[in-house]
Amino acid sequence: MNDVESARAFSVRNERPDDADAVRRVVTDAFDRPDEAAIVDALRGSEVVTLALVAELDGQLVGHIAFSPVSIATEQGQVLVEEGQGVVGLAPVSVVPLHQGRGIGGRLIEEGLSRLRAQGHGAVVLLGHPSYYPRFGFRPAAQRGLRWEIPCPPEAFMVQELRAGALPEGGGVVRYRAELGGGEHD
Repeated sequence: MNDVESARAFSVRNERPDDADAVRRVVTDAFDRPDEAAIVDALRGSEVVTLALVAELDGQLVGHIAFSPVSIATEQGQVLVEEGQGVVGLAPVSVVPLHQGRGIGGRLIEEGLSRLRAQGHGAVVLLGHPSYYPRFGFRPAAQRGLRWEIPCPPEAFMVQELRAGALPEGGGVVRYRAELGGGEHD
């Protein structure tokens, strides 16, 4: 079985409440540390996850992706896009090491983007590898005048507009939820 056939053997579904322990294991194994799993738990505990999907093989979870709301403000702090108004952050996407490189992460990303479009969300931002995410339609956020509130390599902070006009014309500063390392939130 080649990698494409192997990837098709996986199913993708919405995360369920009883998946929490398995998701924690998937995310911890994928990153070889508990930090990202703690972020997912914190987002889930705050009940702010916009969309969470899992990849399943033979009844076992082998992948996970989460999206949560972000806001966009001017450099002076004036809110341009409020949290929950259609712009979300992708973080993290995780696949257990045994199944990495088989297209599972890509399927989770594509399915997530498709569902977000169908739900009417306007854009997705992420901090990620600049050679991986462009294949899914992501571009450097700086091209749209956007930057993350925390300094990072500009080529690694990316955006994909899902609906024309969803992003502010002049760009702005993207603020993630505090659970993801963002700034103070009301």
